[in-house]
Amino acid sequence: MRLNAAIVVLLTSLVAATYGFGIYLFAQLVPDMQASLGFDFSYVGSITASAQLGFLLCALLAVWLTPKIGGGWMIVGSGAVCALALLLIPLSNNILVIGALLTLLAGTAATVFVPMVDVIARVTAYRYRGLAMGLVSSGTSYGVAINSLLVPLYAAPGEWRSVWWWVGLITVAMAVLVLVVFKKGGLLSATVPPTVTPMTVELAVPSGRLALIKPWILLIWSMNFLIGFATFPFQTYLSSYLRTELGFDVQFSAQVWAVIGFVGMFAGLAVGWLSDRTGLRTAMLLVYSCVVTAALIFVIHPSGHWPLIAAGLFSTAFYPIFGLIPAYVSKLASSSAMAVAIFGVANVMQGSGGMLGNYGAGLLANYSGSFAGVYASICGVGVVLIMLTLKLPKEAPAATPAGLGMNYPAAS
Repeated sequence: MRLNAAIVVLLTSLVAATYGFGIYLFAQLVPDMQASLGFDFSYVGSITASAQLGFLLCALLAVWLTPKIGGGWMIVGSGAVCALALLLIPLSNNILVIGALLTLLAGTAATVFVPMVDVIARVTAYRYRGLAMGLVSSGTSYGVAINSLLVPLYAAPGEWRSVWWWVGLITVAMAVLVLVVFKKGGLLSATVPPTVTPMTVELAVPSGRLALIKPWILLIWSMNFLIGFATFPFQTYLSSYLRTELGFDVQFSAQVWAVIGFVGMFAGLAVGWLSDRTGLRTAMLLVYSCVVTAALIFVIHPSGHWPLIAAGLFSTAFYPIFGLIPAYVSKLASSSAMAVAIFGVANVMQGSGGMLGNYGAGLLANYSGSFAGVYASICGVGVVLIMLTLKLPKEAPAATPAGLGMNYPAAS
């Protein structure tokens, strides 16, 4: 049990690195890197769209490669590549090279997260998967919190490169620990034990392709597209909105990000715990409602302390979102291989949505001269997500020996 807990914690740390450092640090450093390297918001939209394209392609790569080399090796290798890319960014003055490295970093986020649905299923009992994935998905918040400590210290005096150095070195240490613990836990193997859930009879059809056209799977893919389309631009342009349009200084902007990071440290765990008791659909409705409210605040009253409240609401929603979806998939899919395939495509859809959302938001901000329209659009997409969630079937209770098949216990 202690080893399993350590594995979940280490998975959380790699999510902190690949998402928190690899994707969201750039969003916090945009104004400082703009001043140093000289690029406009159209380029920010292009570079973040390119990063989402990298996420999309690597999600496909993870679906193909994970069954061949195993989820453990996929995660370890992704952590090592992430560390290298983070350390290379401060060495470059070329925005195209930096854009390529950011694209690679977004790719490692996908190749770390897609295999996790397999690894979590191997080390976590069925009834605790919402809690485990909630904790793992909150890893991004720990990365964002570290960013919020480093950015005011180094970016304010113009030393934004030092931030990248620090997070790169931290990620090196994480990658080494993951390698050691995964080896001890026997996760560096391509062999995946079969996972049978209460939905096996419903999903066990002769053709794997036929299984992937179930209505609930199509709903999940659609929701992942909209999640990427709405939530990624929310953070990508947050610092720019606060500092260039609303007139807040770098310290207040860092406080907003600190709230996102701090609340997220507990949100994933709390919402994951709640989902195991009330059901994953109920938890999804809660988090999408928080997205709608947060975006609405930035549209109608982004002044005073309200941005901090909006940040807390967004964080309550954002980090659990990426744990609830894989937990839902792992409970309804008929096997680990099927779960990885479904979740892999879901990440492709998420990357596609994020790519279009970031690029479109950059164009909208340039055209309108304001970010208010961006956050109004996010609010509308959140409403659509609530409607789609209501159409999802409820997950079945855990199987028992007297019921259908058998439910494989957590690895020892």
